[in-house]
Amino acid sequence: MSSDAPRPQDNRGRILPFRRRGKPRVPPDADQGTPVEGVEKYASEPDNYRQRMINNGLAFGACIVLVLIGVWIADTMAEMRKKQECVLSGRRDCSSIAVPSASPTNNR
Repeated sequence: MSSDAPRPQDNRGRILPFRRRGKPRVPPDADQGTPVEGVEKYASEPDNYRQRMINNGLAFGACIVLVLIGVWIADTMAEMRKKQECVLSGRRDCSSIAVPSASPTNNR
């Protein structure tokens, strides 16, 4: 018999004790106060509402700038892709040429 083979008593498994639901048992010598301390000891200064709103506004402005930069990059990439597809298809008139308007001029 090898050492890896299970022994007959191992096949029965083992019993795990489960706790009953409901109120947990509290030892008689345990402190009956709150289990967590308050956070007041960590507050070093009072809340500055105006400064917090300024910071929120700056963060919002930064997010708007990032979104605008992302839209600009996506638009530039789409335009470059169109030009590249045009060139790869063998066309020669792929670049856009700015043409002045053909409106009649008033010469007096």
